Amino acid sequence: MWESESESHAGERGLVPVGGGSSGRHEGLKNDGFVRRDHSWYVNRDIPSDLLVKVGDVSFHLHKYPMISRSGRMSRIIYETASVAAAAADPDTAAVGLDDVPGGTDSFELAARFCYGMAVDLTAANISGLRCAAEYLEMTEDLEEGNLIFKTEAFLSYVVLSSWRDSIVVLKSCEGLSPWAENLQIVRRCSESIAWKACANPRGVRWAYTGTGGGRPPRATGPGAGGGTASPRWNLGGGGGSGGGGDSKESSPSRQAVPPADWWFEDVSVLRIDHFVRVVTAIKVKGMRFDLIGAAITHYASKWLPGLTKDGPHGGALDEPWAQASPGGGLHMIIAGGGGKDDIAASAPAREQRMVVESLISIIPPQRDSVSCGFLLRLLRLAIMLKAAPALVTELEKRVGMQLEQAVLADLLIPSSGRAETAYDVDLVQRLVEHFLVQEQTELASSSPGRGEPAAAAAPEYYGARTAAAGAGLNAKARVARLLDSYLSEVSRDRNLSLTKFQVLAESLPESARTCDDGLYRAVDSYLKAHPTLTEHERKRLCRVMDCQKLSFDACMHAAQNERLPLRVVVQVLFSEQVKISNALAGSGGGAALGRAPDAAAPPPTRRQLLDGTPQSFQDGWAAAKKDINTLKFELESIKAKYLELQHEMDALQKQVERGAPSPASGAKAGVGGGAGGKNQGPSAWSSGWRKLGRLAKMTGADAAGPDGHVAGAPGEAPRKPRRWRNSIS
Repeated sequence: MWESESESHAGERGLVPVGGGSSGRHEGLKNDGFVRRDHSWYVNRDIPSDLLVKVGDVSFHLHKYPMISRSGRMSRIIYETASVAAAAADPDTAAVGLDDVPGGTDSFELAARFCYGMAVDLTAANISGLRCAAEYLEMTEDLEEGNLIFKTEAFLSYVVLSSWRDSIVVLKSCEGLSPWAENLQIVRRCSESIAWKACANPRGVRWAYTGTGGGRPPRATGPGAGGGTASPRWNLGGGGGSGGGGDSKESSPSRQAVPPADWWFEDVSVLRIDHFVRVVTAIKVKGMRFDLIGAAITHYASKWLPGLTKDGPHGGALDEPWAQASPGGGLHMIIAGGGGKDDIAASAPAREQRMVVESLISIIPPQRDSVSCGFLLRLLRLAIMLKAAPALVTELEKRVGMQLEQAVLADLLIPSSGRAETAYDVDLVQRLVEHFLVQEQTELASSSPGRGEPAAAAAPEYYGARTAAAGAGLNAKARVARLLDSYLSEVSRDRNLSLTKFQVLAESLPESARTCDDGLYRAVDSYLKAHPTLTEHERKRLCRVMDCQKLSFDACMHAAQNERLPLRVVVQVLFSEQVKISNALAGSGGGAALGRAPDAAAPPPTRRQLLDGTPQSFQDGWAAAKKDINTLKFELESIKAKYLELQHEMDALQKQVERGAPSPASGAKAGVGGGAGGKNQGPSAWSSGWRKLGRLAKMTGADAAGPDGHVAGAPGEAPRKPRRWRNSIS
């Protein structure tokens, strides 16, 4: 009976004996086994060897007849080389080279032993290579009944595929057997066997304890694990294991706890990425929960991409994600000396990691929250550094946008790739926000009723779902707004960040996403501090991204003393705070007028109490602003008074002109008789009137303007720009 060595603690092997009829054919040969001397294998024999087979750098000194009787390929090759051997120095010895035999020298040695009728130990570690070698050597049933293809196929079907750990070990051993293992369906059958066992009820898994580790169920870690390392035994409810005859003794089911849902993560994480993809694809087809599939992908990434996950063995070392394969299974970080990112991305370890990253992106379940947003962002960062396929990077960006509200600032700070001017990839974050908004709109639209539904029947469910979706959308937008404000505060320190990029990113979210603009004000202030050379126009343009009415009291107090802000913004901040105080007082007074119960709430604070609770620095700033306003009011009243005086003078002048102007008849007489008097009276009256008007204008300008032509303010204050007042003169 064939038994699995990997399933037994004692290490029993599956012995494959030669059929009874076959042993009589080689009575002249003593089957004492093979002997190795240096790089050559010899058969303990009484008959000299007449066949030399070279596999790589190892030579096998065999006999023609045993090999011809069970291998169609050897029979054909020996026949073809018979003419060449006849012309050689030793015509009785045929030399054959088999450099492409799958499984190498180990598999060919087992096949040669089988041809000589020796016992062959079939294990999970060697069965895949031996099965491929048997196919390569054409050891079919046409040559002899019960040939090696039949026996290895039976061992695979009845022993390996019924065992969890043997399926893992065989699939792991298929890594060096492409394309033979694929063509013989070994990879497919093992993947489906693993998927079927992983998707079954965890209560059907019985753990084989070894008595070590404090009763913790040990896990299989690949072909390198010792024979005493037990793996989950598969039991379909009958009480006995379905593996090989060498099963270890299991503890009583009543004493064992139900294994966790992730019991299979560690075992499948030893597989190569292409085989892991096959297993996950088969698990998806069988309907496993998408969150478990995402957790398995995250666990695999933590093993093969160190630093990708926060709890990985090299957490935080993602800045140099260039790795190479290690014998223990995993990719360890290496730092390439002297090469740029383009050179590193083209290296062999980087190509291997790029294949892992692209494969993981392609198998992530499409459902939301199947994996964390932090994992997606770290995977995106690595994909950009390794120059993964653009289509996969775009798809990953959309996945991040679906759950951007779950991200944290540390994962969002992705360095720029290529020759970008900024330290962080601001354009990437802009795209993520756009994907987030598109997803929000899609979810809101999906809650609307279908076209064919009647409006009355769909109204309750429609408005209920739409209200819930709108509320969830506002919460998500608020979280994204806080995240974006923190990101802007961080990247604003970069002197190469342009004002346009900062403004576009700050205005990417709608106004309803922020109920308080303190974070945005902090980012604006940080940008002004890092860019002191901005012009007045650019500073005003920058401050337009925030709403002064949404600033908290502390932010207003800071803004009132911030010398980096434009004066107009400071006045807006002070005015908005004054409006808030006035509204608060009006609201408290209105509540009292409506006859609220006196014991319903505490009495509203008075104006003096509100002012007493205001910090002194804010009161000083408000007093200075109030003084400026009063000065402007005084200047306005003075100009109005002087304007009225000027208007009275104009009216008096107009009346004087009207009284002194001659009638048309008298004017004609004056033109004939006394023309000289008419000429002197008219110009004299007009000239005196305009001279008086000029003196009034000069006096008004001298009083209202300083020596530099600007309107004078209060004593000791800086000169102000002239103001133009538009008035109509009737």
